[in-house]
This record gives sequence, structure tokens and C-alpha cells, in this order.
Amino acid sequence: MAQEVDPITLQVIGGALHSIAEQMGTVLYRMSYSSIIRESQDLGAGLFDRDYNTLCESDSTPMHIGSLPGYLRGIEKSVPLDAWQPGDVVIHNHPYFGASHSPDIAIVMPVFFEDELVGFSANTAHHIDIGAATPGLIMDIPDVYAEGMLLNGIKLFEAGKRNDTMWKYIRDNTRVPSQVMNDLEAQIASAELGVVRFQQLMEKYGKATVLRATRQLMDYTENMLRREIAKIPDGEYVAEGFLDDDGRNRGVTLPLKVTVRVSGDAVEVDLTGSSAQVPTAYNVPFEGSTKVACFFAFRALLLDTYTHSEYIPQNEGSFRPVKVTAPPGSIFNPTAPAAAEARFAQIQRIVDLIIKALAPVLPDKCTAGNAAVLSFAAYSGVRENGDYWVFLEVNEAAMGGRPQSDGPDTIEELMRNTRNNPLEDLGMHLPLICDRYEVRDDAPPGAGKFRGGAGVVKSQRFLSPGYMTHEADRHEDVPWGVFGGKPGAGGKVEIRNIHTGEVSLEPAKFSGKLTRTGDVVSYFSPCGGGYGDPLERDPNKVLDDVLDGFITREHARDDYGVVLEEIDDGYGWKLDLNGTRELRARMGAQ
Repeated sequence: MAQEVDPITLQVIGGALHSIAEQMGTVLYRMSYSSIIRESQDLGAGLFDRDYNTLCESDSTPMHIGSLPGYLRGIEKSVPLDAWQPGDVVIHNHPYFGASHSPDIAIVMPVFFEDELVGFSANTAHHIDIGAATPGLIMDIPDVYAEGMLLNGIKLFEAGKRNDTMWKYIRDNTRVPSQVMNDLEAQIASAELGVVRFQQLMEKYGKATVLRATRQLMDYTENMLRREIAKIPDGEYVAEGFLDDDGRNRGVTLPLKVTVRVSGDAVEVDLTGSSAQVPTAYNVPFEGSTKVACFFAFRALLLDTYTHSEYIPQNEGSFRPVKVTAPPGSIFNPTAPAAAEARFAQIQRIVDLIIKALAPVLPDKCTAGNAAVLSFAAYSGVRENGDYWVFLEVNEAAMGGRPQSDGPDTIEELMRNTRNNPLEDLGMHLPLICDRYEVRDDAPPGAGKFRGGAGVVKSQRFLSPGYMTHEADRHEDVPWGVFGGKPGAGGKVEIRNIHTGEVSLEPAKFSGKLTRTGDVVSYFSPCGGGYGDPLERDPNKVLDDVLDGFITREHARDDYGVVLEEIDDGYGWKLDLNGTRELRARMGAQ
């Protein structure tokens, strides 16, 4: 039996692996041209062993890195292990072969050391346009083939020689070729760096030591997660909700059901009872997205690096104790050729429902209902010279109240972790201008001892005619309150034209909508639910929320039992403590 790597060397190698992944991610977003990668950092990067286990991951969007093992297993069907050569570069995005969804294109390179295949360097990033039926994003389409280019384990480089035919095919099948091709170059540079750094690590410590360390690190992370799962009482925990619609059949809600089964130090997430697959792109690839959402939920709940003093390597070990079940033909495990591009709002809701299901037994780790959605907007148009412009934007939302503090306002919550795009960048390059970008003030966050987070409102104005596709949800099923807290607020989308004054309230998701000069598209994100009894909230915090414009004087009185007096001191209000005590006593007695 091989001797185990000593703890100091083990942690040094673990730190080195994480550093490599971070360098890969940095190279990718620093070299990219499209704002969705360069600014929002919609990407993931890492190293993997021959068995496609995650050895390390960049601190970027959780969705991406957790999906890469699925990509690798899908690629194996086209490129088996014995078909790899040094200098190969494989491109892949097929949602029925492990990809998270088709716009997330992966670049994979093999890592050889001493003439042996020891692993892979890989990354994935969201590309701005892959030639789908509508620019940038899609929703109402009949099948996966309408999603655009499907690249299934194709060698873009073979033994260092570029496949010029494939390169030309990709360039000729996107609306914005310069951005897509330059982003692919950035991905290749990132993967090349990972290859070199992994080889250098083996040169320094020896191949056997490094590979042995990776196995120990994965076992260590697995044991840590199993230890935390074992603290949860065995049993079945259920939570349910619904999605607004499928993007075509309006008014027809889609049921969601999550059953969490805890048994000893392992857990199963069973999605049986959720909607059947739908006839639009509003389905979720099982390997690349559904499973990853469940892996993320338990790592976030039980292995948060900011609440643990112990070293927590980010690797495959955190996936092993979690089993995921979804019936074939359901929205979370569609069968080909169903389209499956617009999948993020659904997996956000999986995570939120897992939190809701476990709240009774993990009250100190769970939140109230989060926005748990994704507003993903694709703005586009055609310039006078005939060239397309396409802009992808991810809008923030809010979290639910927490055990010891309010839910964060206007934040990328749960699985997202993308950054906002600078408005200056938008104005310099595209015929759009942002008219409004601020904390939402038309609906209060959920009341509680710790209130929910306030959502965001963003208004983008078209300076020339164009098109828009919007992917979101949760206009109807508002974030819930927990432990006596009150529900938050649902989202909404409206379009107002500054020239005609026309205003229309839009559904959460729509495809290829024609827009006119002067159309202002405003997105209002959901607000989080409240945690705990609102009558236990510190009255001074309620006053602060009124002064900050989060809630009104009437909300303070009706939701929190806080009485405010109007004064003329530049602020407008002060606490009436006696009135507050009396009102809360009456409300508590009801």
C-alpha cells in the first residue's frame, strides 16, 4: 500500500491546485472580449484526473465548474481515453452529452506527464451567440437543434494542428464572430496554462505524490461533507413550489417538488413530482445542470468556507455523498430532442426548495425564501453596416432573511456569482442606455425579525430598433417567509416607450420581441422573504428601513407594529416607543 502524503505537503499541493484553477479563470476573463465573460465572469476552470474527477476549481460561477465532469464524460463517447494526444484541444457543448446548456462551450486539453495521460485542463464559458433561432438567448423553440451550433466532442486542434475547417464553421455560424472566436482563443490560453502548471507541479513533487495527494484531498472533502450530513436527523423532507409558465403556454404553471432523503451520512434529492418536460427550451439538462444544482446546495449549506475554520478543498469529494433522482421525460431530466437552453431559473428554484425543505432541521443554516431566479436578458440589433450587435445581461435579485441578519439586497444569490456589467462599458459600445439602476422601491421585502433582501430595478433604453429575449421567472410564486416571517415580492417586467407613452406589462420570459427606438425595458427582481416574527425586529432597524426607503410608514405599522411620529428635522420620522409597545402587545395578542 502506498504511503500517504504528509499533512503539510498535502495542504501545500491543495493550495497549489487551487492557485492553478484561479490563474486559469483569471486568464480567461482577462483575455475575453464579450462582456458576459470579461465583466460578468460567466465561466469556470479547473483540473481533472483521468477518471474525470474535479481536482480543483476556480472561484467563479458554481454552475460552471460543477458541470465540467459531465462535459468530460460526454466527450469520452467521441474521444475515448486512448484517442488523446499532446496538443489536442476539444470543443464541446452538447446538452445531451453532459453540457450545462448549449451556450456554455467547454475547451478541454489533455495533460501528459512522462508520456502518460494524467488528467485534463478544462474550462467553460457562456458565449454571446451560437447561431440560435433568436440572438443571444432562446426560449420558444421546438427542439435542441434550434439552439444553434451543437459541438459534440470535436477536436479543434489535433496534436497541435488547428482544424481550420471547424474554426471556419464556428465563425460562419454566429452573429458576432469576432467576439466568439476571440473568446475561444482566451479559453484555449486558459487551458494551456492549466496544462503547464499541472506538469510543473508534478515536476516539483513527483507524479505519484501529486496524484496520491489529489485522491487524499477528495477523500478529505467527502468525509467532511459526510460528517455534516450525518448531523441532520434521518428522514424525508419535502418542499413544493411552481414556475410561472414554459415561455409559450401562458397561465399554465409548472409544479416543482423536492424531496430530500437523509440516511446516515448520505443524502438523495428526488425531483419526482415536478413538471413533465415542456415543448420549449425551458428544460434542464440532467447531467450538466440538475445534478450540479443539488451538489451546490449541500456544499453551500454544510461546507461554507466562511463558516468553517477548517481547510476545505474544492473538489469531487463534495459531490460523492449526494445522489440526484429525476424521472426521464421530466423538466429536470428531459429526453432528446427536447430543447434545454433556458435552464437557470429552474435550478435556482431547486436550491431554494432544498433550503426550504431542510429549514425545520437546519434553522441556523437556512434562509427564508430567496429570489432564486435569473433575469438573463439578450439585447440585440443590426447596425447600419449589416453587422449584428448582441449584449447579454444578468440582473441581480435578493436573498431571504437569515438566522442572524437581514437578507442581502440587490445581490447575485445562490448559484450565480456573476458580476454586473459597468454601465460605462454599455454606453461606449452599444445603442443602449441605462435610465435606471437602483434598489427596488415599489414593493417591500418580506417582513421578519430579519427582513428579506430588497430586489433591484434596472431600465435599459433602446437607442435604435432591435430585438430582445428575456429569461426569468417568479412573477407568481413569491419567496416565502420562514419561522413567522412574511413572504417577499414577486418580480415583474414592463416596457414603456418614451416617445408614445405606451406601457405594457410583460411575462417573465419572452423570445425575439421586436423593440422600437425609445423602448425602455424595466426589470424588477423578486424581494426575499422574512426570517422570524416581524414583531421581534428591533424598532430602530424598522425606522432605518423607512428612512432608507425600503418600506413605508404604513408597512412599519402593519407588518412590524412600529409606530412612527412625523417630525421636521430633515429626516421626517422618529420612533414612538410607547405607541410601538402598545401596538405590538395588541398585535401579539391577536
